[in-house]
Amino acid sequence: MIKWRAFFFDMDGVLYDSMPNHEYTWTKTFEAEEILLDPREAYINEGRTGRGMINLIFNRNFGRDASEDEIERIYSRKTRLMRECPVAPLMPRMKQLVDYLRLHGIAAYVVTGSKQPSLIDKLWREYGFDKEHIVCGADVKRGKPDPEPYQIALQRSGCRPQECVVVENAPLGVRAAKAAGLYCIAVNTGKLDNSYLTEEHCDELYASTTELTVRIIGLLNDNLASDFTER
Repeated sequence: MIKWRAFFFDMDGVLYDSMPNHEYTWTKTFEAEEILLDPREAYINEGRTGRGMINLIFNRNFGRDASEDEIERIYSRKTRLMRECPVAPLMPRMKQLVDYLRLHGIAAYVVTGSKQPSLIDKLWREYGFDKEHIVCGADVKRGKPDPEPYQIALQRSGCRPQECVVVENAPLGVRAAKAAGLYCIAVNTGKLDNSYLTEEHCDELYASTTELTVRIIGLLNDNLASDFTER
């Protein structure tokens, strides 16, 4: 019998088709620093805070963390480029899934490394997430792959780990979810091979958000039918 009480959703690549924008802005941002970035790095390191991503690339190229001034300059450039990008559409059928979960008494949360100022208004307007149901980069000291973001979501939900499901598309997000002791469904909506997700020990893997939504709604419908027949 399914006893789900909360779903924790990553944002980029799960709720929004926004990873192409992140790929473009990270590569262009580092290009301005005379650093050539493999576009796949945006997907491999998705989930890191902006500071974490910048320090990772600086350590690889210069053997040191970026200074506070460098972090401010680089992240400001990325933010500006993101504002110039096309508006990212909702991922197929994810609004349907979030609404369906709430309809059946299952809470939905967003767990993202982003801390863009417009984040909360956008998630409320398009998905109905209020501030208490969003864990963002501003809420954590250690971003993904550290388990802290999902630990915060778990605490806010008031649920036990076995009552919660994480939906992730990023290797580091899967690692964070598993480190927090949570069941993790991966959906490969990016440019990486499935092995990047399976090697992080995701519990299930789907090829699209449509496939994910059909499966989850089907399981819940079967569960509701079982409840009805047992009464």
